[in-house]
Amino acid sequence: MPRTWFVTGAARGIGAEIVKAALNSGDRVVATGRTTRNVEQTFRGESDRLLVLPLDVTNEDQIRAEVNAAIKKFGTIDVLVNNAGYGQLGVFEETTPEQVRAQFETNVFGLMAVTRAVIPIMRKQRSGRVFNISSVAGLRGVFAASAYNASKFAVEGFSQAIAQELSPFGVYVTAISPGFIRTDFLDQSSIKYSEGQSIGDYAKPVAEFRSFMENRSHQQAGDPAKLAAVIVHLSQVENPPVSFVAGSDAVETATNAIKTQQEQIDQWRDLSVSTDGNWATATAP
Repeated sequence: MPRTWFVTGAARGIGAEIVKAALNSGDRVVATGRTTRNVEQTFRGESDRLLVLPLDVTNEDQIRAEVNAAIKKFGTIDVLVNNAGYGQLGVFEETTPEQVRAQFETNVFGLMAVTRAVIPIMRKQRSGRVFNISSVAGLRGVFAASAYNASKFAVEGFSQAIAQELSPFGVYVTAISPGFIRTDFLDQSSIKYSEGQSIGDYAKPVAEFRSFMENRSHQQAGDPAKLAAVIVHLSQVENPPVSFVAGSDAVETATNAIKTQQEQIDQWRDLSVSTDGNWATATAP
């Protein structure tokens, strides 16, 4: 029996490939984007198994309306893919508070709002899959990505927590953490850089970082179509992982992050455990 997918940020990149892969598997898809024109252009001529809806994930009234429209059309939502998001790059001291808040409004609060609207449906039907598109930036902090790192670390923590809350109801949550995927993510139509006052001390490393990112744009190793196929596969397995890294670079980054953390735990273990209270031997006054 075909399932119904609800995908945010579906106009291009990973989101668009997920829509294509789900349709090719025989499922039905609600494809959403900030403007329907962009999504409709991407999927012109698709079947009646596709519903295209406008959705700005920072607008909670619109989220509720489009989730209701999806239910009216297809009767249920079986798979939610929270893909909408962007990267805010630049050193923290040069990033404005408004840019940090905007990053969280889309990458974190928008993702949470869509999830909040969909999980009651899945809980009541005692089945469902939630895929939160995170990043290896949610596993390891890097220079000039503090706002983006913080938002993706939040997505990872949120996903791990609700995975425990929802699994008793047959609803499984997976955070997908890709490495560099060949999409528009790093070009000027998507990525944002700090707009605060430039600080001379950061000028050289920031220029080198930005040059590295711009040179990598559309040259990334990861294939979004292959990632989409993996997500369709994970939506069908009995016990999907709570955290899944995608790409050889992502595997290397995650492995190094775990190794570094373990080394620091081992190095500082004695000092860490010294904070335990000696309550068992304490005597009452």
